[in-house]
Amino acid sequence: MRLTEHPVLDFQKKRGRKITIYFEGQPVEAYEGETIVMALHAAGIRVLGYSVHKHRPRGLFCAIGKCSSCLMTVNGIPNVRTCITLVEEGMDIRMQQEKPILPKNAKPPEWREAEKVSGDIVIIGGGPAGLMAAINAADAGAKVILLDENPMLGGQLVKQTHKFFGKREQFAGVRGIKIAEILEEEVRKRENIEIFLETSAIMLLQDGDEKLVVGVRKNKELVEFRGKAVIVATGAMEKMIPFEGNDLPGVYGAGAIQTLMNTYGVKPGDRVLIVGAGNVGLILAYQLIQAGVEVRAIVEAMPKIGGYFVHAAKVRRLGVPILTRHTILRAEGKEKVERAVVAQIDERWRPIPGTEKVFDVDVIALAVGLRPSIELLHQVGCQIKYVPELGGHVVIRDSRMETTIRGIFVAGDSAGIEEATTAMLEGKIAGIAAALEISSASPEWLKEIEKAQKELDEFRAGPFGRKVLEGIKKVVVE
Repeated sequence: MRLTEHPVLDFQKKRGRKITIYFEGQPVEAYEGETIVMALHAAGIRVLGYSVHKHRPRGLFCAIGKCSSCLMTVNGIPNVRTCITLVEEGMDIRMQQEKPILPKNAKPPEWREAEKVSGDIVIIGGGPAGLMAAINAADAGAKVILLDENPMLGGQLVKQTHKFFGKREQFAGVRGIKIAEILEEEVRKRENIEIFLETSAIMLLQDGDEKLVVGVRKNKELVEFRGKAVIVATGAMEKMIPFEGNDLPGVYGAGAIQTLMNTYGVKPGDRVLIVGAGNVGLILAYQLIQAGVEVRAIVEAMPKIGGYFVHAAKVRRLGVPILTRHTILRAEGKEKVERAVVAQIDERWRPIPGTEKVFDVDVIALAVGLRPSIELLHQVGCQIKYVPELGGHVVIRDSRMETTIRGIFVAGDSAGIEEATTAMLEGKIAGIAAALEISSASPEWLKEIEKAQKELDEFRAGPFGRKVLEGIKKVVVE
């Protein structure tokens, strides 16, 4: 179901021309500019395929191209990530139930004729970190190539309808969706930034004195991006937790639900249980209520709420119970989520018999944290370390965000899970540092790095920053 009214967003203006796509041969209404899976959800289609061996139904989970749950066959080509592939008139979309096979008449990609694009700095990821890196590297004199596998710039900002905290210089009081617009406008007005959307970076290599990023544009065009330096700002992906039925359609990462309703104006369901009472879970509850969705409860395994008090108070005032020391036991349903069973847990995290509660819901939202996307950094040989305070495996780097391979930088959630504000500051540091590395920036730009580092320290000085600072001590070297 599509949203027609929203207190913050106007989807009527955002939707493009109405077109028709075909799901299993049946016509489905879609709008240009939206992804395949969003159009299917708007039409009430939740089951996107079946697992090969157990034939269990599969549905959307991350909605940002980071997992395999939305793979479908599109126009005869299998394993298309339908969460980041835009609809086109007359598209033929099929569920995958068996091991996918390329059709015999499919032409192989013409790898030897790959387009070649060269610049000074290649930035992978167009979220808050990548955008700030691009703006500052360009201002410091570098020719920048910016690529992102999604059809729009902004990363997770494009789904954040809440206003930011912090200082005015860091967009305090501005909604995330507006920040995304501001940063994109800044990027597009700089002539020395070249943008490639719907372009996935599949390989990062050191090739002589150059960095080579191999990309695939729109699932079919090979592009080679070359630069003197690379900034990896690939963000993060949602964590899954183990419980019975966690693969049923209707179990989403929190970010996927935000993408559905805040980016494309599609209701994820009617009744939701949220797992996780950190800031993401609390903000998500408020956004769901804004979109007219009932939030039955938030369950949190920790003995206290992890997010800001102001967010928790707002959600409670709206009548949403927050059950601490509770966990989800299982999701029930035949083809999709129909109910969730939760229980209280003891000091050793074991469910207490007799405390089970059943919630009739059609959506279970997992807001249980993120882990950095470091695949490309790992592939190229950067040193990796497991740092739980930063969300998992992260790369070792210096205070200017340069990794253990000279000329390769990292910024944002791919450097460790924090917030969009710190991602932007890290992006600024990485962008300037990369420009200094390749000698396109003058030494005066060092002052801007020092300024951003000071602002990072101030932002992390609060109680929520202590954990991050402990993690950074383990991973930042000079």
